[in-house]
Amino acid sequence: MKSYAFDAAIAIIGINPYIEVPQAVLTKIFEQAGKNKGYIPVTGTINDITYQQTLVKYSGLWRLYINTNMLKNSPKRIGETIQATIQYDPSDRTITVHPKLMQALANNPKAHAVFDGLSPSMQKEIVRYIANLRTEESIYRNIDKAIDFLLGKGSFIGRKQVLKQ
Repeated sequence: MKSYAFDAAIAIIGINPYIEVPQAVLTKIFEQAGKNKGYIPVTGTINDITYQQTLVKYSGLWRLYINTNMLKNSPKRIGETIQATIQYDPSDRTITVHPKLMQALANNPKAHAVFDGLSPSMQKEIVRYIANLRTEESIYRNIDKAIDFLLGKGSFIGRKQVLKQ
């Protein structure tokens, strides 16, 4: 896949820093991806730091959100012009559900039903969070928090809302 380079100013929507990808580059990415709708997985560099991200269309504009892994202190750098490269990323991004989370959901049909009713992006957020934990202790602790969250008790993954069952 060919990579495309461009400079862009960091903007922000809500609390999320992002850059606009030039239309000519977007056209090439759409050609590489074979689509111009939905989420488009991409990879590239921001100021020579490698990233793997997803292009998202929001409020009529395609955005490449810039997180702090991609650019240190990105929320404080609004207006700064950065150097970016981007290309379509066809790699498999499937995240395997941690077996302990699968077991906890199987053991709690009510939480499992709520999980199944979540949007795919929220399910993925929970699965990704648990999958990226390093110690058994934190895995168990956070699975308990996830189950409580699904049952409407407490917060999880930065979400304070109690989910309706």
